[in-house]
Amino acid sequence: MTAVTTTATTPPVSPPAAPAAPVRGPGRRALAPGKRLPAARLIGPGLVLAVWAAASAAGQLDPAAIPAPWTVLRTAGQLWSDGTLSTDVLTSLERAAYGFAFGLTAGVVLALAAGLSRVGEALIDGTVQLNRAIPTLGLIPLFILWLGIGETFKIAIIAIVVYIPIYLNLHAALSGIDHRYVELAEVQGLSRIRFIRQIVVPGALPGFFVGLRLGVTGSWLSLVVLEQINATSGLGYLMFQAQNYGRTDIILVGLLIYGVFGLVSDSAVRLVERRVLSWRRTLSN
Repeated sequence: MTAVTTTATTPPVSPPAAPAAPVRGPGRRALAPGKRLPAARLIGPGLVLAVWAAASAAGQLDPAAIPAPWTVLRTAGQLWSDGTLSTDVLTSLERAAYGFAFGLTAGVVLALAAGLSRVGEALIDGTVQLNRAIPTLGLIPLFILWLGIGETFKIAIIAIVVYIPIYLNLHAALSGIDHRYVELAEVQGLSRIRFIRQIVVPGALPGFFVGLRLGVTGSWLSLVVLEQINATSGLGYLMFQAQNYGRTDIILVGLLIYGVFGLVSDSAVRLVERRVLSWRRTLSN
């Protein structure tokens, strides 16, 4: 009987395969907004300015109604050189800063009291909602009777315009915190202070920044109206006096400065928001 021996053949050793490319879900890259454009928020205003300049150069705009951009810049330089514009700008900044500071403080305190306590919500939320339904500028005659015609009533009106959006958004953010986090904090035995610091504050910050941006914009919108009521300085007063003399170039100077202030302040809030909320993964970042 012949023994049959089987020889095992060793398979050739192939080189290691290259790592597979990461698999992306279908349409993932197409659905995302894409990379952020540099200075994206300046493109729109720059386009408006370019169209304005082109229409003025082509004679399509009446200079008496809408002066050319270079005319407005020349007027702004003249007002700045004689000290008028600098004084009015500083006065407007001071009024807006005081009103914004009071409104921010009131909005945050009231939202925390209403969002973290059922008793506070019962006492505060209904009153704020009633105040929100009343046109704020319609309170001007009443505040003049209460506080006089000076600076106090202007700052009070600005504070009301500021605190309402801050309160609404912060209160909504506090109310929208997932209750499972509360249960987790109770299981972990967190104290009230640690619960607020580690869960409530991070969860409410996105809503707070939304309200903050609306409050900053609201302070400038209300200021332009208030500075035309028994004021002797400020950008609104400057524009009101220019209206009496038909100086549309001065009116446009004031409007452009208000616009620049609003854009810069909103961009500053956005910058702080991106730094503080850098841990979030959103479409914007």
